[in-house]
Amino acid sequence: MEVKDIFSYDWSYLLPEFIILGFATFLSLLDLFAGKRLGKQVIGWLSFLGTVIAAIFVIINMNALDNKPYSYMIDMIRIDDYGNAFKLIFLAGTAFAILISLSYLKAGEVQHRGEYYYLLLTGLLGAMVMASSADLITLFVGLELLSLSSYVLVGLRKKSRLSNESAFKYVVSGSIATAVLLFGMSYVYGLAGTTHIYEISFRLAEAGMAGYQFLVYTAFAFLAVGLAFKISAAPNHMWAPDVYQGAPTPVTAFLAVVSKAAGFALIFRVMMISFFNVSDGTGSGRFFFEEGSLYLGLMAAASMIIGNTMALRQTNVKRMMAYSGIAQAGYLLVPFVPPTSLFFSEVIFYLFGYLLVSFGAFAVIMVVSREQETEDLKGFAGLYHRSPVMAIAMSIFLLSLAGIPITVGFFGKFYLFMGTLVVENYWLAAIMIITSVISYYYYFGIIRQMYMRPGTTEAPMVVPKGIWTFILIMAIATVFFGAFPGLVTDYIQIHFNPSFDFGNMLSPSSQ
Repeated sequence: MEVKDIFSYDWSYLLPEFIILGFATFLSLLDLFAGKRLGKQVIGWLSFLGTVIAAIFVIINMNALDNKPYSYMIDMIRIDDYGNAFKLIFLAGTAFAILISLSYLKAGEVQHRGEYYYLLLTGLLGAMVMASSADLITLFVGLELLSLSSYVLVGLRKKSRLSNESAFKYVVSGSIATAVLLFGMSYVYGLAGTTHIYEISFRLAEAGMAGYQFLVYTAFAFLAVGLAFKISAAPNHMWAPDVYQGAPTPVTAFLAVVSKAAGFALIFRVMMISFFNVSDGTGSGRFFFEEGSLYLGLMAAASMIIGNTMALRQTNVKRMMAYSGIAQAGYLLVPFVPPTSLFFSEVIFYLFGYLLVSFGAFAVIMVVSREQETEDLKGFAGLYHRSPVMAIAMSIFLLSLAGIPITVGFFGKFYLFMGTLVVENYWLAAIMIITSVISYYYYFGIIRQMYMRPGTTEAPMVVPKGIWTFILIMAIATVFFGAFPGLVTDYIQIHFNPSFDFGNMLSPSSQ
């Protein structure tokens, strides 16, 4: 690409990424030169400001694109409705993580508070690049940027043995998953001769018809296993409990929502598009809608079963939430088995609800565990008598995770369940129902502690005003969007054009 070509692009569509990159760079320099003269809270609020400004420009891009994708650098980066929807999830998740971090970092467990904030921004930037990548190279760069930032964030509590142990396990397991993912990509590149995802879709189909069907299926399997790590789904899920427990609580929430959502953005970009045109071997159907979706269905079923059953045995709340997150990954894989024209709406709505509930729940966990100096379930004993608002809010979050009516989580699961019935995946629908019922036991275990068990003290709990307000807003939003889910689904339909025409899905982008 020549210099004159660089100036021919309309770079305004990449302003959200440029803003996050600019704020991360500026804040790192500001922290370096200002030193102790600048309060670390200032860096936190500036980080939050950066995410808000970037979100504004994402919304501006949504209106400017008019449902037509725009690409850069021979379509290596593609700005479209799909990427913008995920970017809003990433930006909101990072903004929420920063807000609860402002209170969390006051305890002094994390000494390098400046680095903490701009590592969140670099991780966010990696997720945004992943959502817009149309090429394996840029996709992998974004993936590694998010991963490396996450590895450091998990280990920032240097004096904590659990934090050091979880960071080490995260790096080792993440490296293995990356190696598996790259191995799958090498098969794809060897078969297709290109790293461009939309070209790969046609060339993998040709390779399959030329007699390399087994290698195409092998590439799919390795990619699926590698990406399972990023969404904490079976069979690459065992890192989650240790990492969730050892990481700072706001980082745990960041991994639970932002990192997981980025992984699901990759499942569409890499797996669904790349293998879209591959034949199922008989010539009468498509691999992704037959054997490929069945493979993802087995991953979904295993994640739901393993996550919910293993959570029954946990006494540490963060480990319990980790296994719950594994189960949630299984639920989110359901719309891909096989995908319908509504799968995008189902995934985005579920992620939106999960965003509200996860950050609200982890904010409560952060307050209770710090006040009780334990992350054990018993730390929630008698919470209703000490702080009724915290107990009621936590109950709302848990009921939403369990899928109880008039919460946003209920409609999230309801839409997924109805999708399985439309495609006649009755076995997967049955697993969804059974595992959801199993989850009631450990979710209601926390509720039982809050309302039916005496605590060590009856003194009112002191909750920082900022965290109290944040938790209250998340609880109200969980109930409000549970009562009026159409507000979210209509917004998705109007602004993101999610009704995919699978016959024309691989049309070229405009430049």
